[in-house]
This record gives sequence, C-alpha cells and structure tokens, in this order.
Amino acid sequence: MRVSEQWLREWVNPSLSTGELAEALTMAGLEVDAIEPAAPALDGVVVGRIAECHPHPEADRLQICTVEAGGEHVQVVCGAPNARPGLLAPLARVGTELPELTVRETQVRGQLSSGMLCAASELGLSEESDGLLELPAELEPGTPLEKALSLPDTVLEIDLTPNRADCLGMVGIARDVAARTDAPTAPFAPQPVAAQSDDTVAVHLNAPQDCPRYAGRVIRGVDPTAPTPLWMRERLRRAGLRSVSALVDITNYVLLESGQPLHAFDLNRLAPPINVRRARSGESLTLLGGDTVELDDGVLVIADETGPVAFAGVMGGQSTAVDDHTTDVFLEAAHFAPSIIAGRARRYGLHTDASHRFERGVDFETPEPAAERATELILAICGGIAGRTTVTEEPSALPARDPIELRHERLEGLLGWSIDSHRVFSMLEHLGTEPEATTSGWQVTPPSWRFDLEREVDLIEEIARLYGYDQVPERPLEAPLHVADAPEQTLEDYELRRILVERGYHEAIHYAFVDPSLQERLQPQRTRLPLANPLSAELAEMRTSLWPGLLQSVHRNQARQHERVRLFECGRTFQGTLSELAQTPTLAGVCAGARYAEQWDAPRRSVDFFDVKADVEALLALTGAADTFTFEAAEHPALHPGQSACIRRNGEPVGWLGALHPQHAKALELHGNPVLFEIELSALLEARLPHFQAISRYPSIRRDLAVLVDESVAAGDLLSQARDAAGAQAVDGRIFDVYRGKGVPDGQKSVAMGLILQDYSRTLTDRDVDGVIDSVVKRLEQRFGASLRGE
Repeated sequence: MRVSEQWLREWVNPSLSTGELAEALTMAGLEVDAIEPAAPALDGVVVGRIAECHPHPEADRLQICTVEAGGEHVQVVCGAPNARPGLLAPLARVGTELPELTVRETQVRGQLSSGMLCAASELGLSEESDGLLELPAELEPGTPLEKALSLPDTVLEIDLTPNRADCLGMVGIARDVAARTDAPTAPFAPQPVAAQSDDTVAVHLNAPQDCPRYAGRVIRGVDPTAPTPLWMRERLRRAGLRSVSALVDITNYVLLESGQPLHAFDLNRLAPPINVRRARSGESLTLLGGDTVELDDGVLVIADETGPVAFAGVMGGQSTAVDDHTTDVFLEAAHFAPSIIAGRARRYGLHTDASHRFERGVDFETPEPAAERATELILAICGGIAGRTTVTEEPSALPARDPIELRHERLEGLLGWSIDSHRVFSMLEHLGTEPEATTSGWQVTPPSWRFDLEREVDLIEEIARLYGYDQVPERPLEAPLHVADAPEQTLEDYELRRILVERGYHEAIHYAFVDPSLQERLQPQRTRLPLANPLSAELAEMRTSLWPGLLQSVHRNQARQHERVRLFECGRTFQGTLSELAQTPTLAGVCAGARYAEQWDAPRRSVDFFDVKADVEALLALTGAADTFTFEAAEHPALHPGQSACIRRNGEPVGWLGALHPQHAKALELHGNPVLFEIELSALLEARLPHFQAISRYPSIRRDLAVLVDESVAAGDLLSQARDAAGAQAVDGRIFDVYRGKGVPDGQKSVAMGLILQDYSRTLTDRDVDGVIDSVVKRLEQRFGASLRGE
C-alpha cells in the first residue's frame, strides 16, 4: 500500500523523521519496503496564467501564448488542445530541469518560446495526460508549483500481511503509529450530514449471513461534470490511483481514508427496491469495463427488479454506472462477510480494491460513517440534495466480538520476559480493545476492525509488536540438552538427496498446487482435491503426484536450451476428499536428454529406462534391504507401455518407474525421452538393521545355466526362485544373457544366469553343486515350465 507521509501526519504526527517513522512502522509489523519522493524535484516550475492565445502563423496545431507568472509575462509556444485564455497551468521557466528534458529558450517555427507549459506527464506526476495540467483558479500566478501541490512529500510503500486488513486505510495505519509512538490520533468520526429530503431506496437483505449491514443514501441534483479538486487528485495519485471523475474519485478517496469500499449507482437507472441476495443459476452481469460474467449461487449480488446490477464486494455493473449524464446518485456502503467474497473475484479473473479489502475483512462499524463522509464530499464538490442515510441490518448476523482471556502467566511464558501490568493495559487500550482487569490477567474485547484477534496468542503477539521487537531484552538461552535417538533402522531423507545429487540430479521445489488438466492427463485414476480459493486456474488442485511439477520444470529448462535435465523433488502428495485426505511423503525424479554430459570418451545417446532404474536401485541399496524390492512390469496412464514398472517392497506397491508416454511428451512439448520415477518415502526410509556377516574361508563355485521359458516370465522371478531353491549355499546370482532368435522356439526366450555357491564350513564338491543345480532346475520347471536349453 502506498501511503503519503503528509496525509498520514494529518491523522497522527509523532515527533519522528521520515526514516524514523518508517522504522517505527516496520518494527510495528507494517514493513516499509520503499521510501520515495511523491514527485520529482520541480524547482523552476511555477503557476502560470495564460493571458492571451494566438494561432501560430506557421502551424495549425500550435498556439502562441502570453503567460503571466508573478508579475512578468513570457511568450510560450504550446500545442496542448486545452490551452486557452484564463487557464492556470504549470510553467517551467528557462533552465528548469524536468524528468525528461531541460527547458531552453528556443525558436519554434520562427516564433520565440521562453519556457514550457506542462502536462502532468511531463512533470512526472502521471504516466499519460491529454493536455496541460489544469490548476485551481484561486492560485496566484508565480506561486511555486511545489507549494501549490503541497510538495515535497514522501510516499511510503508498506507491505501488509493478509491479516492486517485494518491497515488498508489511513485510519488504520494512523492507529498503529499512535499505538507504537503514543502520539495522539484523530478518530474517523465524520459529522452526520443533515438530510434535505426524505428520498430513500428500500433495501432487502435476502442473504443476511453474507451481508448483515447495508447503508444507503440518495443524493439528487449532483453535477457529474464537476472537476475533482487538485488536492484530491494528488492524494489519489500518490496512493497509486488514477483520477476518473469527481463521483468515482470521492468513493476512492473515502476508501483510502477509511478502508471502507463504497459504490455510487446512477439512481435513474435503478429499479428499486435493492435486494442483496445470492445470484441465481443462469443470471449474468455486465461489469464496469464491459466484461460479462456468468453467475451462480456461490456469488453475492446487488440486484434490483430487473436483475443483478453489481457483483457485491467486487465490482459494479455497467448498466447502473455513473457517467457524465448522472444527476441522481444512490450511494452504497455495506459490510460483506469475508467468506462470501474470498476467491470469487479471482474465479472470474478479477482483482479490485474492494475485493482485496472485503475478502480480508472490513470494519463492520464503518459503513454509516463512510457514507456520511462521502456525502459531505459529494455535496461540497458536486452539489446536490441529500436524503436520509438508511441502514438496513441483521444484528444477529454481524460478526461477534467475544472477549478473550489474557493471562499474566501465559503472556510471560510465551514472551520470555516480564512487562509491567499497567503498560500491558495501556497497550491493549491503544489497540482499540476494551480490557478489563481480572485476577489472572485481563478480559479483552477486540475492536470491530480487528478480525485477526481471536485467541490469547493473538493478543500476546500484539503486545510484543507494540513493545518493539527491537526492544526485546537479550538473555542467555536456557534449554536442556538432549541427544535425540538415531535408530539405525530409519534413514534420514537427506541421505537419499545426497545419493541423487552425487548421481547428477538437481533438487527442485514446486507448489503443491497444480494444473488440473495436466494432472488429469497424468493421473486420471486418482481422487483429486480442488482448491476453494486457487491462486490461478493453473494452480487449482492439490497434487496427487510430484510428476506434474517436475515435467513443467523440464519444459522450462528445455525451452532455455538446457537439453540434459536431471531433477528430483521430495514432498507430499495429496489424495482423497477434504474429510479423508491422505498426505503421502514422496520422492520423485525425472531424467531427459543425454545419458552423459558431452564428452569425447563415450558415444552420445539419450537416457533410457535402465539408466534411471540404476539410479533408483542406488536409493534402494541405502536401505540395506534391496532384496525386498522388486520391479514388476505394469502399465500406468502416464508411462510408455512396455517401458514401465511398478516398484514393490515385500509385495506391496510403493512406486513407479518408466518412460513418459509419447503422447504426453508431444502434448507437453518435451523431448529427450523423459524417464520418471516416484516412490513413497516411507518405503525408502525403513532400513534393515546392520548385522555381522562372516566371510567364508572356503572357495566359491560358479555354475551357469540357460533355460527356455515363455516370453511372459520375468527374468527377475526366475533368478529369485533359483536362489530360493539353491538354499543357504547360494551367496549370489545374476542374469547375464537373454536371447531370442535362431534355435529358440517362437514365444519363448533363453535366459542365462550364474549362481555363486559357497559354504562356511567346507569346500563344496561337484556332487554338492550338482545336487543344488538339480534342485534349481526342478523348481524352475515346476514354477515356470522351464527347460534347460540344449536338452
């Protein structure tokens, strides 16, 4: 939020410099990100009155103006369309340095120009302008422009946290400065404007839980073309808002002043009564700006007899907008519950000053005072006759401000130091709360503008904030030292990260929110949890897998000429409904591009399934129980058929490995044959307890055998059964060849394996080894119908 220091000091004026004020705000939790001048230096720019204008003899669009400036007259050649006799505008004298140029005396098509009449954009006061900056007629020619515009001024850029919606107005920031510095502050208490007529508009609250209070006022006979005063335009500019028209500027001004959004309807375009209700299915609304939105019963609207005329708490409708022909106005100031506004604007791709405030919470006591303040300004600037302010409300639906118990013991226990009780009481009063002393501490009723004060810890945080984080006493840390258990059966996830980094991977961190369309493509079978209030349409669901984020990162890297990409992520995945949500810690990775970085010693080829399988097996080896994991050929909607496997531990599925399906790779514009893996973290962190294993003093014997089996038989299953049949004497085994071709019947394959046999008590004889091999062959024949090749 952009805050004019000059405007702020009208509300509270502590004896602090600009830097000290910024430091006080930051230490109070309202972090000042930037301090910048409200305008460039305008030395040499004065108020000038155009006394005469004559057409330039050599140019149709130029005029020769005689400008009065403090007792002297200068000739200026000007091309602004609004240059006219009697107009007051900024005059930059010769030698003045403006943001983009230095003003010099010059000849413009044969006519002397001794200065420059300026538009707001040329002075650095706006980004664009249609002509000269028109100044109020009551200013004296020759007055320095800085004085006329109440400059110099400083703008503080304050980064507000979402819970401090009360500081989205000058009043709220002033309260915090006063509470921090003990400086007096002016309350927001506009004097009621007496009604000059009995005109009112009936208002019905058909959704009181969404809108429990609605203030309205009729003002007739306004001048829609009345100019916005320069002082108001300047305050809006310094706050980052553009001047539109007097009526719109006034509602924006009161918004910045009080934090209460308002809206002005063209009364003659309304068909009373006003109904505050939920939208009905099939209704639509054309908003200010011309966009039409389709509504549903999750949206609150302001409606008249013809249908919706405003998107409540977000934006008004085009059909009832004020314009240059508006003479009668219906002014709205309402309180909308944050729950009915939150997320609605983003759902329609909107973000307005009103929605920004309402979805965070606006003081429910402010609508009527804000309406009175806006009425006062409208009558002063645009004229008119005001009717009575009507407040329609449902008291039982207004936010409850339940007392909070604050205990001495809890306060000191959380802060770690003692604060005098009288000072605590004073701090609570500065916050606007109503504290009452009790035997154990205080009973504190929060003010209407602090929606974030709900629990005892909230009050303790406020006291620490006002006390000053920079004033916290330094004390030696006192804590019992405790050596935590480090069971060898449990690995730390950093060990898994280390292995992957050593194998060339980079760790990535992604949002837990993903694009629903991408998630539907990769994991259509999983129950997904949509977000009620998504950051954007592309981040609208909780992730059921880490793959969507990793694949998007691959795409971003490849789009920037990083062809060899190896990424992993360790995070949670989410499956199920909100009431039964499973959150699973997961480790996932992706490889794409060349197997090795470019080099002279190895041919270039793309990474494949077995390269990534080796990386996964390196992770499994850390558990000391790699033999409990198996890779089982299976199909997954995200993976290439025939190049995918389900990873199991003790027969239970714990993850997947495989190449990305070519259709998905094409749709996502990926190349380099991406290969993915994903494993439940719990399966990798459970390790086998190390134990002593004796080394045999006797020689080992290797026997190789080749068997014919059906194509459907997995080589891993063959090896597993062979080792099991060999018994304790089989200390190792490996598959070293798979052959299909001449000599092997169709539909079968030859699998060659080597078994390493060894005993711990003696040297094995040929008879011992032959017996083991016979047992292995018999087991393979029984289980798989295998036969020795060559028989």
